Amino acid sequence: MKLGCLLSIILGVLPQLVFAAPKPVENEARKATDRLVFAHFMIGIVSNRHSAADYDDDMKRAKSLGIDAFALNIGVDPYTDQQLQLAYQSAANNDMKVFISFDFNWWNTGQGFQVGQKIAQYASLPAQLKVDGKVFVSSFAGDGLDVAAMRQAAGQPIFWAPNYHPEMGTNMDVVDGLLNWMAWPNNGNNKAPQPGRNISVQDGDEAYIRALNGKDYVAPASPWFFTHFGPEVPYSKNWVFPGDLLWYDRWNQLLAMGPRFIEIVTWNDYGEAHYIGPLSSPHTDDGCSKWVNDMPHDGWMDMSKPFIAAYKDGATSVDSYITEDLLVYWYRPTPREVNCDATDTCMVPANNDSGNYFMGRPNGWETMQDAVFVVTTLKEPATVTVNSGGNVEVFDAPAGASAFQVPMGVGSQAFSLSRNGRVIQSDISLLPIIDGCICGIYNFNPYVGTLPPSPIDSLENEALFSLTMGLHVTTCAPTPSLGKTTPTPPPGWGDAAPTGTRTSPTTTTRTTTKTTTTNNPPANPTGGAGNVCTAGTGPGNYVGLCNFACRYGYCPPGPCTCTAYGARVAAPPSTGVRGVPLSGLDNSYLGLCSFGCDHGYCPPTACQVA
Repeated sequence: MKLGCLLSIILGVLPQLVFAAPKPVENEARKATDRLVFAHFMIGIVSNRHSAADYDDDMKRAKSLGIDAFALNIGVDPYTDQQLQLAYQSAANNDMKVFISFDFNWWNTGQGFQVGQKIAQYASLPAQLKVDGKVFVSSFAGDGLDVAAMRQAAGQPIFWAPNYHPEMGTNMDVVDGLLNWMAWPNNGNNKAPQPGRNISVQDGDEAYIRALNGKDYVAPASPWFFTHFGPEVPYSKNWVFPGDLLWYDRWNQLLAMGPRFIEIVTWNDYGEAHYIGPLSSPHTDDGCSKWVNDMPHDGWMDMSKPFIAAYKDGATSVDSYITEDLLVYWYRPTPREVNCDATDTCMVPANNDSGNYFMGRPNGWETMQDAVFVVTTLKEPATVTVNSGGNVEVFDAPAGASAFQVPMGVGSQAFSLSRNGRVIQSDISLLPIIDGCICGIYNFNPYVGTLPPSPIDSLENEALFSLTMGLHVTTCAPTPSLGKTTPTPPPGWGDAAPTGTRTSPTTTTRTTTKTTTTNNPPANPTGGAGNVCTAGTGPGNYVGLCNFACRYGYCPPGPCTCTAYGARVAAPPSTGVRGVPLSGLDNSYLGLCSFGCDHGYCPPTACQVA
């Protein structure tokens, strides 16, 4: 519920600059154990909690993943102090830490003294996170706060790591670090990327790291973003950022970068669909249950565990931290072209003072791929079979972490893992993909499942209270439905392990070697009119270049690894700029700089104009 008018204004002044992937954050004196992982937790939606025990499950789950502290996002609600007290007590009972994150959608920058008073109120409690002997405090926005007044009122040393924005002229002398909230590819103005305006998350990393000049960076990690509030609420907003394989990509980027802090965005912001915490976590319904009911994200939580362990140990690869086989999959419940105009709740005008409300499909919907996304974390190699509505594809997955995607097919979704011709895990997802409109609306929130299957996770009654408010259909009930009926196998799904010719993968990351019933693209496609590379990655300083070039079908093997295939995406128009590698870089950058600079992406940390 946070990316509103304030952030739109802030992002509107972002410089239109692009960068190569940020270099690893270096501090020779820093030990790997100095690293901490936070998860952003919305206090504003949990007014229905009545005891510290109501927070225990969240604390225990987070701790089991390796999360060190919850960032408790607070506004100025009358129940804020009651909930802070309960959260602090539960954290202490469960050996967790917490800290306050002031949300400046509700606080204002003239309240430096009051912010300091609130810090002082909780700073001495046992669960308060302290860093370098200082009380850790953060924010959402808040540029221009009177920090001197805040520190004076707090009465003790503060580690102030707010979500300030360097492009607004932040005074770096008054902060100890900064949080970057923009965890999604964007256009620089708080919306999805557009042709010629594509700012990656790594670009944001680079801007913050440069501005901090050695101070600590709180890097964001988020799996998704979708919100669809109509005129039935006063905070109408309707847009997406492209997610797809972002959760997997981001963790690999963070391992390579190694910042001191990571903040997961978020644990429980259901209204913006970037929650990784359970649906059953007690909360009230702000109207988002229309797109959250029956959409668990627990698999993203499970997937993060080995990545967190690797990060905290200072590793740059997750592979050695995988202790059990896991397959995580996610997909939207409907194709993006489904037409719900006749019944969607956002097909009527609403207050748009924020600039975030769009009628009909969410703004940015064209950036979402119609695909089923799969990530495997395996102790040993295995064969992955995905059946999306009868569209069957088979992948050779190596030991370690890999990601795949399959074109979305309407109907049941089924998944299996096999070794040596024997199925070791198999399941049919509880949620089919339909060629229709769930509750009559455009729902771009993904369903996330796992192999082995997780227990069914459902919203509680209070989290379903507003589901029917504003709906234009009468066929949607405020009750969970997962597991109420036995899923139907998709066409071609049986008990036998898949057969076919296998080729050995050349990498243990993002391998997409496969046998399929449709066209079989090569491991690193570089062109063609059929399936071509539409996404890719690379190590270290190559990441930004590979990310850009592979999207448009140019993904040279060696520096780059293709991670997704599909219909060719037209490259931005030629600029006529001839790019070459920076002095001291080898010829492996030559083709990437030539392609990137000619099409508008010429990162100054890798390329120069000839």
